Amino acid sequence: MDNIKNAANYVSDSVKSATNAGSKEANKSVAKDNDASIGTRASAAKDAVGDKFNEEKHDKSADVHKEAAKH
Repeated sequence: MDNIKNAANYVSDSVKSATNAGSKEANKSVAKDNDASIGTRASAAKDAVGDKFNEEKHDKSADVHKEAAKH
């Protein structure tokens, strides 16, 4: 039963990581957009950093669950 739970958590964390990666890239594009206001660009840059942090957090968690599911 724990293997199933770990496998489900692995999938969930992998999806969350991918979602954060997409959001990070979108925010990076806004941050680089010269037509956007300075405030919008600064906010997007801040959000991209947060998305990167969350992406890495979910990647690490997914790896832990993947290894746990193997045992």
